[in-house]
Amino acid sequence: MPSTPSPESTTAAMLASTNPANGDFIGTVPVTPAEWIPRIVEEAREAATGWRALSFEERGALLIQGGEMLMGKAEALGELLSREMGKTRASGRGEVKSSGKSIQGKVARVSAALAPHTTTKHGVATTVVHDPVGVCGVIAPWNYPMNMIQWMVVPALMAGNAVVLKPSEETPLIAQAFVDTLNEFLPPGILRIVHGRDGQGRALVNSTVDLIAFTGSRAVGVHIMAAAATSMKRLILELGGKDPLLVLKGADVQAAADFAVSNSFDNTGQMCVSTERVLVHQSLADEFENKVVAAAKQHRAGPWDEDGVTMGPMIHGTQRAHVLSQLIDAVSQGARLLLGTTTPRKFFVDPTVITGVTDEMDIAKEETFGPVVSISRFTDTQKAIRSANAGPYGLGAVVFGATQAAEEAAAQLNAGMIGINRSIFGVGDVPWVGAKQSGFGYHGSPDGWRQFSQTRVISRVE
Repeated sequence: MPSTPSPESTTAAMLASTNPANGDFIGTVPVTPAEWIPRIVEEAREAATGWRALSFEERGALLIQGGEMLMGKAEALGELLSREMGKTRASGRGEVKSSGKSIQGKVARVSAALAPHTTTKHGVATTVVHDPVGVCGVIAPWNYPMNMIQWMVVPALMAGNAVVLKPSEETPLIAQAFVDTLNEFLPPGILRIVHGRDGQGRALVNSTVDLIAFTGSRAVGVHIMAAAATSMKRLILELGGKDPLLVLKGADVQAAADFAVSNSFDNTGQMCVSTERVLVHQSLADEFENKVVAAAKQHRAGPWDEDGVTMGPMIHGTQRAHVLSQLIDAVSQGARLLLGTTTPRKFFVDPTVITGVTDEMDIAKEETFGPVVSISRFTDTQKAIRSANAGPYGLGAVVFGATQAAEEAAAQLNAGMIGINRSIFGVGDVPWVGAKQSGFGYHGSPDGWRQFSQTRVISRVE
């Protein structure tokens, strides 16, 4: 069975993919009629019978072959990813390589997490087993269009489930390439892909899938959660963020400034854990802002294949307009642009630094998802912590400061992942987790991988 929905899909409407740096046409995929999706899910369920009968080792061996092929295709697929999403050549190639490598490394760790575990006491043996849930619907974003897919698809498949993937309509070609590569090794029908926009996403959520794994905006997550409630579908939702950075007295100002710029501009700011608001102590603010501007001037926006470019375009005009609207609104209320402009060239937002941001401004409250270092000054640390905790988001947060003061502030931040004098990215198999409305469930780690399974407890007399 092909990875595309059906042989008849060649007669369906086509979804065009364009280069976000210039609007040029790249290619098309067939749109999956929404009314086909229930049948696709049931076909996947039928195919899963044989897949779940395989051992972890057998499933893993097939996935590893797919990962190896992805790494071998890194040059060509990396260029496709960059053309379609806009990230730099090095970033596109690196994402494909890391996706393939991650599959290789993740297989054994997921297997260990899902393996049966038996405890014996007083003549009774109790075994905890992690069975497949059935069919997992995966709805993936455009900002990391291969990494985020494999992040959800691989543990779902390793658990013995079938997967129906609905990738972003902004990056359908690279998603199709990922699925086609894995399907060279997987049994027919285990990994299916459906293309389209909101209608296809709704059809997948409303189908008989047993679990929905979604990475994307909080607003869409709210709709998915409401729709899934009627049939009590399991949910794994990795949603948006408005990550704060607190720079306290005693901080290494250069290190804090470098982090603020790199974490605000990485992936053109189109990252759920981008630094979205910086709160810096008044005594350090002038020095900090000067260092931020100096670091930001080393970045340049442009097409993915242009030498010296560190940031690509915004994914589409709507997102670009949103970022510029926030900047215009902030400036109209008294904020100052230290770098950048509210009238950049088409398709791009230049590296931007803005200061004088207040709690009332939209840029302080709503997700920006663009290359902006947004700075506020404070004198009262407790007020700054309250400001950092305001709003519905709680994905990540970072504190720079003297060790004890930074530890004390970090303990008061309401976020799922916190960095102290460094980024939030941890070591080992730790969860990727949000607090408040930034997530429901989480990805990564043994406990995260087990969410793709049904836990079963079996007790017997020894």
